[in-house]
Amino acid sequence: MTRRAFLINIIKSFFALLAAGVFAALWYIYPSTAKKRRLQYVFVLDDDELPKRGVRKVEFKYSVDDSEILNRAFLVVGEKGLNVFSPVCTHLGCYVNWDNNRKEFLCPCHGGRYNVYGQVIAGPPPKSLNRLPFKIESGKIYLGVTV
Repeated sequence: MTRRAFLINIIKSFFALLAAGVFAALWYIYPSTAKKRRLQYVFVLDDDELPKRGVRKVEFKYSVDDSEILNRAFLVVGEKGLNVFSPVCTHLGCYVNWDNNRKEFLCPCHGGRYNVYGQVIAGPPPKSLNRLPFKIESGKIYLGVTV
């Protein structure tokens, strides 16, 4: 084998490995159909159980792939109507609690504070509490969860 043929084989091998690496990276990055999630509405409570004004913490269950998941949310009835907030702090994912004396959501871990509309009023959280989709049908409240 000549030196020229050897170098050509090395260059061909390099580009073949490079092409295989690019193909593997694109395969990994491209979203598969298994990762696609859909919005499902889950019954939480009847409309008449909702307070006229204030905050109510609700726990609900739903099924995903033969496993049951327990989740919770805060239903807030105020001047702007009904809002539903995730209880997960936007700082590091801790669960916030409603303090009825201070009328605030408090993160017990890092001191994050949110007002009744879910907006940050103090502490390290970078953004407001996440709002959850909901709908009211036939006097029943349903929350939207992605499954």
